[in-house]
Amino acid sequence: MSFRAVIFDLGGVVMPSPLDAFRAYEARHGLPGRFISEVVVGGGEDGAWSRFERGELDPAAFAEAFEAECRAAGATVSVADLLTEVGRDSQPRPAMLRATREIRRHGLCTAALTNNWASGDGAAMGDRHPELAASFDVVVESAREGLRKPDPRIYELTCTRLAVAPDEAVFLDDLGANLKPARALGMTTIKVEDPASALAALESVLGFPLADPDGGDAAAPPPRHA
Repeated sequence: MSFRAVIFDLGGVVMPSPLDAFRAYEARHGLPGRFISEVVVGGGEDGAWSRFERGELDPAAFAEAFEAECRAAGATVSVADLLTEVGRDSQPRPAMLRATREIRRHGLCTAALTNNWASGDGAAMGDRHPELAASFDVVVESAREGLRKPDPRIYELTCTRLAVAPDEAVFLDDLGANLKPARALGMTTIKVEDPASALAALESVLGFPLADPDGGDAAAPPPRHA
């Protein structure tokens, strides 16, 4: 099959997973393992975390709501400290950035599709990390769109902005729940557990190597979409 685009999740794929920060916070504060994740999942689409990622709550309202959910679940969590922990580890993986450059050099488009949140000043990922945003032709952020994975509409929106059909795209995510709707739409999916293994799988799917042939950090090709 001939592909025209590769779509990357950010946290857990291009950058370390926020789940790692959750585990570190839990260990440091004596909380049960997976406590924070269970509160997030337990809240469902109407929970504070989902609403924050859809841009329906500002940071102050989110902190109040999520801390209340944690108290109801039996523990105290400081949202300010938790988000600081998440942000501290949000540095792009060099191998993933090299892969985006090689994909674009081979004439394919790239996109970032991420569940995230806007900061107190309204800035989202493209504002906070312009060098990361420059690695992608299209950036789709849940907090900007009012939609979050696994809602099928956000995958369709990403493909529309890339001007590709879903079956012309490969999608990488670290969560199976986010891959399932992408597969249902016709995308080829890769679950990212180990970044190196995921990139090897992506090379196999695309049919070309993703390491920089010069071994350097050449600038990414200019974006192909507005």
